[in-house]
Formats: sequence, C-alpha cells, structure tokens
Amino acid sequence: MREELGETTPAAADECRPSDRPRKRGRSARHVAMDVLAYRDHSRLELEEKLTKKLSNKIEDGEISAEDIACLLDELTEDGLLDEARYAESFVNGRIRKGQGPVRIRRDLNQKGLSGELLQQAFDATDVNWRQRASEVRRKKFGSEAPQDYKERARQARFLQYRGFSSEQIQSALGESFDD
Repeated sequence: MREELGETTPAAADECRPSDRPRKRGRSARHVAMDVLAYRDHSRLELEEKLTKKLSNKIEDGEISAEDIACLLDELTEDGLLDEARYAESFVNGRIRKGQGPVRIRRDLNQKGLSGELLQQAFDATDVNWRQRASEVRRKKFGSEAPQDYKERARQARFLQYRGFSSEQIQSALGESFDD
C-alpha cells in the first residue's frame, strides 16, 4: 500500500541510489523536477503528478519508470529541495493573506496529499486569531457596518463559509448570533 502512494520503505530506499540508474535518465528527470521546483514549492504528491505528466512519453517508452520518479523524489527530499513542511507553511501563510479560513486551507492541503501532522505543524507555526481574521475579511468585502437584516447576514455568512471559516468564526465576524 505504501508503494502505491509513492512512499518507499527503507529497503526500497536502498534501491534508489543514483548509481543504480543510468545517468542520462535520472539527470533529465531531475532537471524537469528542478524546473518545476524553481517556480514554487510543491508537495510530494503534486510534484509526482507533474513529473508523471511531463515525463509521460519517457514512461511510455520505458526510459523511466514510476520507481525512478519515486527515487528522484526521495533524493530531492534528502537534498532539501522538496520539503513538505516548508511547502505547508508557505501554503497556509499564502492562503491566510488571501483571506481564506482554516476549514478551506485544511481541505486544500489534504487534497495536495499532506499528512495531518504536517497540517498541524503548519497551523501551529502561524499565530492567527481566526475570529479576528474572519471579521477583517468580512469588513474588507462588505464594509464596517454590521448586517442589518437576516437576508444580508445570510449573504455575508455564505461568503465567509465559502472562504473556509467555521460557524463560530462567522458568527463572531457578524457580531451577533443567528438565534434572533
């Protein structure tokens, strides 16, 4: 199961030595990976998908295998070029700046293949008051006045929910509860 997910076992990691692969194949795949990583950090799953897509003709021709890609990803991780913790922290901070809430950020990171531990570490590294952040996002979009009627409160609540804030954070941002 771990090998299906692209993870390698210690025994499989021993098989990933660069000397075991023809230099030309590993090098061109590494160059493709470096080009992708030069643009921005990626999760392991994202980079694996991009490499598989970009190298699909070489995979089909048998010049490179899925195991070669997994070995390359292991090498990049060992070299510090592929760092999921750094990626997660950068991703969380970027999404906070865009006005997204913790629910949406967690969902998006899960889709990128990051583990719960890395998610928690990334959120712990940020010092965000989510209720205050929801209020700031609401004020930026709708102005400083609190919504006056139920229809407007519902519209603003839907917006904040779409942005990924929890019910408590939304209620706090609206300045009142929905229990009128």
